[in-house]
Amino acid sequence: MIDFWLAAGLLLLIALSFLLIPVLRGRRAQREEDRTALNVALYQERVAELQVQQDEGVLNAAQLDTGRAEAARELLADTEGVEKPRESRLGKPLPFLAAFLVPVLGVALYLHYGASDKVELTREFSQPPVSMEDMTHRLERAAAAQPDSAEGLYFLGRAYMAQDRSAEAAKVFERTVALAGRQPELLGQWAQAQYFADNKQWSPQVQALTDEALKLDPKEVTSLGLLGIAAFEGQRYQEAIDYWSRLLAQLPAEDNSRAALQGGIDRAAEKLKESGGTVAPQKAAMNVRVDLSADVKAKALPTDSVFIFARAVSGPPAPLAAKRVTVAELPITVELGDADAMMPQLKLSNFPEVQLVARISRAGVPTAGEWIGRSQPLASTTTALQQLTIDSPDK
Repeated sequence: MIDFWLAAGLLLLIALSFLLIPVLRGRRAQREEDRTALNVALYQERVAELQVQQDEGVLNAAQLDTGRAEAARELLADTEGVEKPRESRLGKPLPFLAAFLVPVLGVALYLHYGASDKVELTREFSQPPVSMEDMTHRLERAAAAQPDSAEGLYFLGRAYMAQDRSAEAAKVFERTVALAGRQPELLGQWAQAQYFADNKQWSPQVQALTDEALKLDPKEVTSLGLLGIAAFEGQRYQEAIDYWSRLLAQLPAEDNSRAALQGGIDRAAEKLKESGGTVAPQKAAMNVRVDLSADVKAKALPTDSVFIFARAVSGPPAPLAAKRVTVAELPITVELGDADAMMPQLKLSNFPEVQLVARISRAGVPTAGEWIGRSQPLASTTTALQQLTIDSPDK
Protein backbone atom coordinates (compact mmCIF):
# COMPACT_ATOMS: atom_id res chain seq x y z
CA MET A 1 0.00 0.00 0.00
CA ILE A 2 2.96 2.32 0.66
CA ASP A 3 4.06 1.84 -2.95
CA PHE A 4 0.64 2.99 -4.12
CA TRP A 5 0.72 6.21 -2.08
CA LEU A 6 4.29 6.96 -3.17
CA ALA A 7 3.24 6.67 -6.80
CA ALA A 8 0.18 8.84 -6.15
CA GLY A 9 2.35 11.47 -4.44
CA LEU A 10 4.75 11.53 -7.39
CA LEU A 11 1.87 12.11 -9.78
CA LEU A 12 0.60 14.96 -7.61
CA LEU A 13 4.04 16.58 -7.65
CA ILE A 14 4.08 16.41 -11.44
CA ALA A 15 0.64 18.03 -11.56
CA LEU A 16 1.75 20.78 -9.17
CA SER A 17 4.80 21.49 -11.30
CA PHE A 18 2.56 22.43 -14.23
CA LEU A 19 0.78 24.92 -11.98
CA LEU A 20 3.80 26.42 -10.22
CA ILE A 21 6.25 26.71 -13.14
CA PRO A 22 4.28 29.61 -14.73
CA VAL A 23 4.28 31.36 -11.37
CA LEU A 24 8.05 30.99 -11.03
CA ARG A 25 8.50 32.25 -14.55
CA GLY A 26 6.38 35.26 -13.69
CA ARG A 27 8.61 36.02 -10.74
CA ARG A 28 11.67 35.83 -12.95
CA ALA A 29 10.03 38.19 -15.45
CA GLN A 30 9.25 40.55 -12.57
CA ARG A 31 12.92 40.54 -11.53
CA GLU A 32 13.96 41.33 -15.09
CA GLU A 33 11.44 44.16 -15.18
CA ASP A 34 12.76 45.59 -11.89
CA ARG A 35 16.36 45.47 -13.15
CA THR A 36 15.38 47.32 -16.32
CA ALA A 37 13.68 50.04 -14.29
CA LEU A 38 16.82 50.41 -12.15
CA ASN A 39 19.01 50.76 -15.25
CA VAL A 40 16.73 53.48 -16.64
CA ALA A 41 16.86 55.34 -13.33
CA LEU A 42 20.69 55.17 -13.32
CA TYR A 43 20.76 56.44 -16.90
CA GLN A 44 18.56 59.40 -16.02
CA GLU A 45 20.73 60.15 -12.96
CA ARG A 46 23.89 60.04 -15.12
CA VAL A 47 22.41 62.43 -17.70
CA ALA A 48 21.40 64.81 -14.90
CA GLU A 49 24.98 64.81 -13.52
CA LEU A 50 26.38 65.59 -16.99
CA GLN A 51 23.95 68.47 -17.32
CA VAL A 52 25.05 69.90 -13.95
CA GLN A 53 28.72 69.64 -14.97
CA GLN A 54 27.99 71.56 -18.19
CA ASP A 55 26.14 74.27 -16.27
CA GLU A 56 29.17 74.62 -13.99
CA GLY A 57 31.44 74.94 -17.02
CA VAL A 58 33.22 71.68 -16.44
CA LEU A 59 31.93 70.15 -19.71
CA ASN A 60 31.33 71.74 -23.04
CA ALA A 61 28.48 70.82 -25.42
CA ALA A 62 30.52 68.19 -27.28
CA GLN A 63 31.59 66.50 -24.08
CA LEU A 64 27.95 66.52 -22.88
CA ASP A 65 26.80 64.79 -26.06
CA THR A 66 29.58 62.24 -25.76
CA GLY A 67 28.63 61.47 -22.11
CA ARG A 68 24.95 61.09 -23.02
CA ALA A 69 25.83 58.70 -25.84
CA GLU A 70 28.05 56.61 -23.51
CA ALA A 71 25.25 56.39 -20.89
CA ALA A 72 22.77 55.36 -23.59
CA ARG A 73 25.08 52.57 -24.78
CA GLU A 74 25.44 51.29 -21.23
CA LEU A 75 21.63 51.27 -20.83
CA LEU A 76 21.15 49.31 -24.03
CA ALA A 77 23.83 46.81 -23.04
CA ASP A 78 22.21 46.23 -19.62
CA THR A 79 18.69 45.75 -21.03
CA GLU A 80 19.63 43.64 -24.08
CA GLY A 81 17.89 40.20 -24.10
CA VAL A 82 15.23 41.13 -21.59
CA GLU A 83 11.79 39.91 -22.79
CA LYS A 84 8.75 42.06 -22.55
CA PRO A 85 6.86 40.97 -19.44
CA ARG A 86 3.61 39.15 -20.14
CA GLU A 87 0.52 40.08 -18.22
CA SER A 88 -1.67 37.32 -16.77
CA ARG A 89 -5.41 37.72 -16.72
CA LEU A 90 -5.73 35.13 -13.98
CA GLY A 91 -3.87 37.06 -11.34
CA LYS A 92 -1.13 35.84 -9.06
CA PRO A 93 -3.21 34.23 -6.23
CA LEU A 94 -5.07 31.78 -8.49
CA PRO A 95 -2.13 29.45 -9.34
CA PHE A 96 -1.25 29.17 -5.66
CA LEU A 97 -4.88 28.43 -4.81
CA ALA A 98 -5.01 25.77 -7.53
CA ALA A 99 -1.74 24.26 -6.30
CA PHE A 100 -3.32 23.85 -2.86
CA LEU A 101 -6.69 22.54 -4.07
CA VAL A 102 -5.40 19.96 -6.59
CA PRO A 103 -3.83 17.55 -4.05
CA VAL A 104 -6.57 18.14 -1.48
CA LEU A 105 -9.40 17.48 -3.97
CA GLY A 106 -7.50 14.58 -5.54
CA VAL A 107 -7.07 12.76 -2.25
CA ALA A 108 -10.65 13.52 -1.16
CA LEU A 109 -12.14 12.24 -4.43
CA TYR A 110 -10.05 9.07 -4.33
CA LEU A 111 -11.00 8.32 -0.74
CA HIS A 112 -14.68 8.71 -1.73
CA TYR A 113 -14.76 7.06 -5.16
CA GLY A 114 -11.49 5.10 -5.19
CA ALA A 115 -10.73 1.53 -4.21
CA SER A 116 -7.77 1.62 -1.89
CA ASP A 117 -9.27 -1.20 0.17
CA LYS A 118 -9.57 -3.38 -2.95
CA VAL A 119 -5.98 -2.56 -3.92
CA GLU A 120 -4.86 -3.73 -0.50
CA LEU A 121 -6.96 -6.91 -0.77
CA THR A 122 -5.49 -7.68 -4.18
CA ARG A 123 -2.02 -7.34 -2.71
CA GLU A 124 -2.93 -9.62 0.19
CA PHE A 125 -4.49 -12.31 -2.01
CA SER A 126 -1.34 -12.39 -4.13
CA GLN A 127 0.39 -13.93 -1.10
CA PRO A 128 -0.51 -17.44 0.15
CA PRO A 129 -2.45 -17.47 3.45
CA VAL A 130 -0.54 -18.59 6.51
CA SER A 131 -3.57 -20.31 8.08
CA MET A 132 -7.26 -21.02 7.63
CA GLU A 133 -8.03 -18.13 9.96
CA ASP A 134 -5.96 -15.82 7.76
CA MET A 135 -7.85 -16.94 4.66
CA THR A 136 -11.20 -16.46 6.40
CA HIS A 137 -10.19 -12.97 7.52
CA ARG A 138 -9.28 -12.04 3.95
CA LEU A 139 -12.59 -13.40 2.64
CA GLU A 140 -14.46 -11.40 5.27
CA ARG A 141 -12.71 -8.21 4.18
CA ALA A 142 -13.40 -9.03 0.53
CA ALA A 143 -17.10 -9.56 1.29
CA ALA A 144 -17.22 -6.23 3.12
CA ALA A 145 -15.51 -4.44 0.21
CA GLN A 146 -17.72 -6.16 -2.41
CA PRO A 147 -21.02 -6.98 -0.72
CA ASP A 148 -22.69 -7.72 -4.07
CA SER A 149 -20.19 -10.42 -5.07
CA ALA A 150 -21.97 -13.78 -4.88
CA GLU A 151 -18.72 -15.59 -5.59
CA GLY A 152 -16.94 -13.94 -2.67
CA LEU A 153 -19.81 -14.77 -0.31
CA TYR A 154 -19.87 -18.38 -1.51
CA PHE A 155 -16.20 -18.92 -0.69
CA LEU A 156 -16.68 -17.18 2.66
CA GLY A 157 -19.50 -19.58 3.49
CA ARG A 158 -17.33 -22.57 2.60
CA ALA A 159 -14.56 -21.19 4.80
CA TYR A 160 -17.00 -20.83 7.72
CA MET A 161 -18.12 -24.44 7.25
CA ALA A 162 -14.49 -25.61 7.31
CA GLN A 163 -14.14 -23.90 10.70
CA ASP A 164 -17.40 -25.34 12.10
CA ARG A 165 -19.04 -21.89 12.06
CA SER A 166 -22.23 -23.25 10.52
CA ALA A 167 -24.59 -20.55 11.83
CA GLU A 168 -22.53 -17.83 10.17
CA ALA A 169 -22.22 -19.96 7.04
CA ALA A 170 -26.00 -20.37 6.81
CA LYS A 171 -26.50 -16.60 6.84
CA VAL A 172 -23.80 -16.11 4.21
CA PHE A 173 -25.29 -18.78 1.91
CA GLU A 174 -28.70 -17.17 2.32
CA ARG A 175 -27.22 -13.88 1.08
CA THR A 176 -25.50 -15.73 -1.75
CA VAL A 177 -28.80 -17.24 -2.90
CA ALA A 178 -30.42 -13.80 -2.78
CA LEU A 179 -27.71 -12.45 -5.09
CA ALA A 180 -27.08 -15.38 -7.45
CA GLY A 181 -30.55 -16.91 -7.59
CA ARG A 182 -31.90 -20.22 -6.31
CA GLN A 183 -29.30 -22.47 -7.87
CA PRO A 184 -29.35 -26.14 -6.76
CA GLU A 185 -25.78 -26.16 -5.49
CA LEU A 186 -26.30 -23.01 -3.42
CA LEU A 187 -29.55 -24.33 -1.97
CA GLY A 188 -27.77 -27.54 -0.98
CA GLN A 189 -24.96 -25.62 0.74
CA TRP A 190 -27.47 -23.44 2.56
CA ALA A 191 -29.47 -26.50 3.72
CA GLN A 192 -26.34 -28.23 4.98
CA ALA A 193 -25.14 -25.18 6.92
CA GLN A 194 -28.62 -24.67 8.43
CA TYR A 195 -28.83 -28.33 9.45
CA PHE A 196 -25.56 -28.17 11.39
CA ALA A 197 -26.44 -24.74 12.78
CA ASP A 198 -29.61 -26.32 14.23
CA ASN A 199 -27.51 -28.97 16.03
CA LYS A 200 -28.38 -31.65 13.46
CA GLN A 201 -32.11 -31.19 13.99
CA TRP A 202 -34.10 -31.69 10.80
CA SER A 203 -36.41 -28.75 10.19
CA PRO A 204 -39.10 -27.82 7.66
CA GLN A 205 -36.72 -25.17 6.28
CA VAL A 206 -33.97 -27.71 5.61
CA GLN A 207 -36.49 -30.10 4.08
CA ALA A 208 -37.82 -27.38 1.78
CA LEU A 209 -34.32 -26.38 0.68
CA THR A 210 -33.26 -29.95 -0.14
CA ASP A 211 -36.56 -30.65 -1.91
CA GLU A 212 -36.14 -27.54 -4.05
CA ALA A 213 -32.52 -28.35 -4.84
CA LEU A 214 -33.28 -31.92 -5.93
CA LYS A 215 -36.29 -30.80 -7.94
CA LEU A 216 -34.03 -28.47 -9.90
CA ASP A 217 -31.24 -31.06 -10.11
CA PRO A 218 -31.93 -34.67 -8.98
CA LYS A 219 -28.16 -35.23 -8.78
CA GLU A 220 -27.33 -32.30 -6.49
CA VAL A 221 -24.61 -33.92 -4.39
CA THR A 222 -24.77 -31.82 -1.20
CA SER A 223 -28.50 -32.41 -0.79
CA LEU A 224 -28.14 -36.16 -1.43
CA GLY A 225 -25.35 -36.42 1.13
CA LEU A 226 -27.25 -34.35 3.68
CA LEU A 227 -30.44 -36.39 3.30
CA GLY A 228 -28.39 -39.54 3.77
CA ILE A 229 -26.86 -38.15 6.99
CA ALA A 230 -30.26 -37.12 8.33
CA ALA A 231 -31.73 -40.52 7.50
CA PHE A 232 -28.84 -42.32 9.20
CA GLU A 233 -29.11 -40.14 12.32
CA GLY A 234 -32.84 -40.87 12.36
CA GLN A 235 -32.13 -44.63 12.07
CA ARG A 236 -33.82 -44.75 8.65
CA TYR A 237 -31.01 -46.86 7.28
CA GLN A 238 -32.60 -47.90 4.00
CA GLU A 239 -33.21 -44.24 3.11
CA ALA A 240 -29.59 -43.46 3.97
CA ILE A 241 -28.42 -46.28 1.70
CA ASP A 242 -30.63 -45.03 -1.13
CA TYR A 243 -29.48 -41.41 -0.89
CA TRP A 244 -25.81 -42.27 -0.53
CA SER A 245 -26.00 -44.75 -3.40
CA ARG A 246 -27.43 -42.03 -5.62
CA LEU A 247 -24.60 -39.76 -4.52
CA LEU A 248 -22.01 -42.47 -5.13
CA ALA A 249 -23.26 -42.78 -8.70
CA GLN A 250 -22.39 -39.09 -9.33
CA LEU A 251 -18.79 -39.30 -8.15
CA PRO A 252 -15.96 -40.03 -10.61
CA ALA A 253 -14.17 -43.33 -10.18
CA GLU A 254 -10.99 -41.56 -9.01
CA ASP A 255 -12.76 -39.42 -6.38
CA ASN A 256 -11.13 -39.94 -2.97
CA SER A 257 -14.43 -39.56 -1.13
CA ARG A 258 -15.92 -42.67 -2.75
CA ALA A 259 -14.27 -44.97 -0.19
CA ALA A 260 -15.68 -43.03 2.78
CA LEU A 261 -19.12 -42.87 1.19
CA GLN A 262 -19.11 -46.60 0.48
CA GLY A 263 -18.09 -47.16 4.09
CA GLY A 264 -21.15 -45.19 5.19
CA ILE A 265 -23.39 -47.30 2.96
CA ASP A 266 -21.91 -50.51 4.37
CA ARG A 267 -22.38 -49.30 7.94
CA ALA A 268 -26.01 -48.36 7.23
CA ALA A 269 -26.55 -51.83 5.76
CA GLU A 270 -25.08 -53.44 8.90
CA LYS A 271 -27.32 -51.32 11.13
CA LEU A 272 -30.33 -52.27 9.04
CA LYS A 273 -29.56 -55.98 9.34
CA GLU A 274 -28.92 -55.68 13.09
CA SER A 275 -32.38 -54.16 13.49
CA GLY A 276 -33.93 -57.12 11.65
CA GLY A 277 -34.35 -55.42 8.28
CA THR A 278 -33.24 -56.44 4.83
CA VAL A 279 -31.27 -54.28 2.44
CA ALA A 280 -33.28 -53.65 -0.71
CA PRO A 281 -31.34 -54.37 -3.92
CA GLN A 282 -30.13 -51.27 -5.68
CA LYS A 283 -31.57 -50.65 -9.10
CA ALA A 284 -29.11 -50.15 -11.92
CA ALA A 285 -28.79 -46.59 -13.20
CA MET A 286 -26.38 -44.91 -15.62
CA ASN A 287 -25.83 -41.19 -16.11
CA VAL A 288 -24.98 -39.81 -19.52
CA ARG A 289 -24.36 -36.29 -20.76
CA VAL A 290 -25.36 -35.80 -24.40
CA ASP A 291 -24.09 -33.02 -26.66
CA LEU A 292 -23.67 -32.29 -30.37
CA SER A 293 -20.55 -31.93 -32.46
CA ALA A 294 -20.04 -28.55 -34.11
CA ASP A 295 -20.93 -29.94 -37.54
CA VAL A 296 -24.20 -31.52 -36.38
CA LYS A 297 -25.09 -28.46 -34.32
CA ALA A 298 -24.97 -26.33 -37.48
CA LYS A 299 -27.41 -28.65 -39.28
CA ALA A 300 -29.87 -29.86 -36.64
CA LEU A 301 -33.10 -28.00 -35.86
CA PRO A 302 -34.06 -27.08 -32.29
CA THR A 303 -37.33 -29.01 -32.67
CA ASP A 304 -35.66 -32.27 -33.79
CA SER A 305 -36.26 -35.20 -31.44
CA VAL A 306 -33.34 -36.79 -29.58
CA PHE A 307 -33.67 -40.37 -28.33
CA ILE A 308 -31.19 -41.41 -25.61
CA PHE A 309 -31.16 -45.09 -24.73
CA ALA A 310 -29.13 -48.03 -23.49
CA ARG A 311 -29.21 -51.40 -25.24
CA ALA A 312 -27.67 -54.74 -24.38
CA VAL A 313 -24.39 -55.60 -26.08
CA SER A 314 -25.40 -59.27 -26.09
CA GLY A 315 -29.14 -59.53 -26.07
CA PRO A 316 -32.29 -58.25 -27.73
CA PRO A 317 -31.96 -55.12 -29.93
CA ALA A 318 -34.78 -53.36 -28.08
CA PRO A 319 -33.68 -50.50 -25.77
CA LEU A 320 -33.38 -51.42 -22.11
CA ALA A 321 -33.99 -47.83 -20.97
CA ALA A 322 -34.79 -44.74 -23.01
CA LYS A 323 -35.61 -41.06 -22.74
CA ARG A 324 -36.70 -38.47 -25.30
CA VAL A 325 -35.68 -34.80 -25.45
CA THR A 326 -35.20 -32.18 -28.18
CA VAL A 327 -32.12 -30.62 -29.74
CA ALA A 328 -33.00 -27.33 -28.03
CA GLU A 329 -32.43 -29.00 -24.63
CA LEU A 330 -28.88 -30.12 -25.44
CA PRO A 331 -26.43 -30.40 -23.82
CA ILE A 332 -28.30 -32.39 -21.20
CA THR A 333 -27.52 -34.97 -18.51
CA VAL A 334 -30.03 -37.79 -18.08
CA GLU A 335 -30.24 -40.92 -15.94
CA LEU A 336 -31.10 -44.23 -17.56
CA GLY A 337 -32.18 -46.92 -15.10
CA ASP A 338 -34.59 -49.72 -14.43
CA ALA A 339 -37.37 -47.17 -13.98
CA ASP A 340 -36.95 -46.23 -17.65
CA ALA A 341 -37.29 -49.83 -18.92
CA MET A 342 -39.32 -50.21 -22.09
CA MET A 343 -40.53 -53.66 -20.94
CA PRO A 344 -40.56 -55.11 -17.39
CA GLN A 345 -38.54 -58.15 -18.41
CA LEU A 346 -35.87 -56.04 -20.12
CA LYS A 347 -34.20 -54.08 -17.36
CA LEU A 348 -30.74 -52.55 -17.31
CA SER A 349 -29.85 -54.55 -14.22
CA ASN A 350 -30.52 -57.83 -16.06
CA PHE A 351 -27.64 -57.38 -18.50
CA PRO A 352 -23.95 -57.11 -17.56
CA GLU A 353 -22.83 -55.01 -20.53
CA VAL A 354 -24.64 -52.27 -22.43
CA GLN A 355 -24.03 -49.59 -25.07
CA LEU A 356 -25.29 -46.01 -24.82
CA VAL A 357 -26.81 -44.46 -27.94
CA ALA A 358 -28.17 -41.00 -28.78
CA ARG A 359 -30.03 -40.46 -32.08
CA ILE A 360 -31.52 -37.35 -33.71
CA SER A 361 -34.70 -38.06 -35.64
CA ARG A 362 -36.43 -35.21 -37.41
CA ALA A 363 -39.41 -37.46 -38.05
CA GLY A 364 -39.61 -38.46 -34.39
CA VAL A 365 -38.89 -42.13 -35.06
CA PRO A 366 -36.59 -43.76 -32.45
CA THR A 367 -35.35 -46.50 -34.81
CA ALA A 368 -34.09 -44.22 -37.62
CA GLY A 369 -32.80 -40.71 -37.90
CA GLU A 370 -30.28 -38.28 -39.35
CA TRP A 371 -27.37 -38.32 -36.85
CA ILE A 372 -26.21 -40.65 -34.10
CA GLY A 373 -23.64 -41.06 -31.34
CA ARG A 374 -22.55 -44.33 -29.72
CA SER A 375 -20.44 -45.30 -26.70
CA GLN A 376 -18.10 -48.21 -26.27
CA PRO A 377 -19.50 -51.24 -24.38
CA LEU A 378 -19.90 -50.48 -20.68
CA ALA A 379 -20.71 -52.46 -17.56
CA SER A 380 -24.31 -51.86 -16.54
CA THR A 381 -23.06 -51.14 -13.03
CA THR A 382 -20.99 -48.15 -14.22
CA THR A 383 -21.62 -45.17 -11.96
CA ALA A 384 -19.31 -42.54 -13.46
CA LEU A 385 -20.88 -39.91 -15.69
CA GLN A 386 -20.57 -40.84 -19.37
CA GLN A 387 -20.03 -38.30 -22.16
CA LEU A 388 -21.84 -39.01 -25.44
CA THR A 389 -21.48 -36.81 -28.54
CA ILE A 390 -23.79 -37.04 -31.55
CA ASP A 391 -21.33 -36.63 -34.39
CA SER A 392 -21.99 -39.17 -37.16
CA PRO A 393 -24.63 -39.67 -39.92
CA ASP A 394 -27.16 -42.32 -38.96
CA LYS A 395 -26.76 -45.14 -41.46
